[in-house]
Amino acid sequence: MGAQLLSKIATGDGHGENSPYFDGWKAYENDPFHLTKNVHGVIQMGLAENQLSFDVIQEWVMSNPKASICTLEGVRNFSAMANFQEYHGLTEFRNAVAKFMARTRGNRVAFDPDRIVMSGGATGAHEVTAFCLADPGDAFLVPIPYYPGFDRDLRWRTGVQLLPIICDSSNNFKVTKRALENAFEKAREDSIRVKGVLITNPSNPLGTTMDRETLRILVKFVNEKSIHLICDEIYAATVFSKPDFISIAEIIEEDIDCNCDLIHIVYSLSKDMGFPGFRVGIIYSYNDAVVDCARKMSSFGLVSTQTQHLIASMLSDDKFVERFLEENAKRLAKRYKIFARGLSQVGINCLKSNAGLFLWMDLRSLLKSQTFEAEMALWRVIVNQVKINVSPGSSFHCSEPGWFRVCYANMDDRAVEIALTRISNFVLQNMEAEVPTKKQCWQSNLRLSFSSRMFDDILMSPHSPIPQSPLVKATT
Repeated sequence: MGAQLLSKIATGDGHGENSPYFDGWKAYENDPFHLTKNVHGVIQMGLAENQLSFDVIQEWVMSNPKASICTLEGVRNFSAMANFQEYHGLTEFRNAVAKFMARTRGNRVAFDPDRIVMSGGATGAHEVTAFCLADPGDAFLVPIPYYPGFDRDLRWRTGVQLLPIICDSSNNFKVTKRALENAFEKAREDSIRVKGVLITNPSNPLGTTMDRETLRILVKFVNEKSIHLICDEIYAATVFSKPDFISIAEIIEEDIDCNCDLIHIVYSLSKDMGFPGFRVGIIYSYNDAVVDCARKMSSFGLVSTQTQHLIASMLSDDKFVERFLEENAKRLAKRYKIFARGLSQVGINCLKSNAGLFLWMDLRSLLKSQTFEAEMALWRVIVNQVKINVSPGSSFHCSEPGWFRVCYANMDDRAVEIALTRISNFVLQNMEAEVPTKKQCWQSNLRLSFSSRMFDDILMSPHSPIPQSPLVKATT
């Protein structure tokens, strides 16, 4: 009876919390790992946060007290910031964000501050964009695997559908013209109106960047179909090795036939700067009508002027920006190398990455059968027994079972070492149950690649919740 008093949104499950992606978070929240207080707890590797360069940011904050209106040096701006209500946002904020966006793209393209529209994080930016471009029942085509939060961000309140563009490991999950055409034709056969294509570049969860040829194919495709292209570029400054990141903004400035009214960029500072709590989301559209509508809708999720003021000051400091971007890329590259190498020592392969805050880990060899049921069984063992929250590929709508996203930039070095210990211990015990001689061979390789202390941890770690007995493959 009570449920009838509420809306369908309130009583439905459109938020998507029933996904294993969010179930892993809950497992961590119920038993969080702590180096001294809970050494056998769940290690959170399902959260794509960038915490590797906070010391650089904190140093700047301490050296620039005027940037905050809550300090003696900055309090004179308190009244002006507290009373500012303009939907456009502070001029200095929009100028600084436009400049930072250009810098993270190698200054190969410029951005117009008047096209900067604020929103409450990338979540709000995506929803507002969907409201502007599509009606309930319409659809966006999305390459799989894709970020699970898109099911919430673009679908829940808008009524928009997300339809898969099938990509697989045969070409490292690259988007192709055939895959685009197949997805579009499937929607047409199902009488679904397609309003656009949504891509994430750099990719979440793959940690890869799109090449120029693929981006050109996408631009040509949306122009041929007269549909929109939404480019989520929130990981633009997380690129740590070649090839360089290429923004869609660069492609449309080339000598190609493109209706720029169809091109829209979603950006934020949550990943590049590690500021998810500041809720700084950006919509950058080349369509005047979208800019106008999005700005009106932004009243439902504005960025506070206090935050705008701080960010404007920080991003206007060219010396700081250069240092941060350089140091951040260096630290991400180091962390990626450590984690990828550690996994490879026990025979775990990953998709080669050059960006992002995570690895796309291949555990297909550990599945009892090549099914999503077997993937979920393996995931439950990893979360509940190995005590690591990783995200299964099925939660990203991956077309193949056995892939997992592992985040590595949201923890300190010791937590990474312990996580590798647990994963390695788990794999070695599986090998012991099946091929003892193969295990001995890999142990020899491990002695050459890890420190002696690390190797001992792998075999008999006090931080590993796995029993020191053979652990066979997960069953369905």
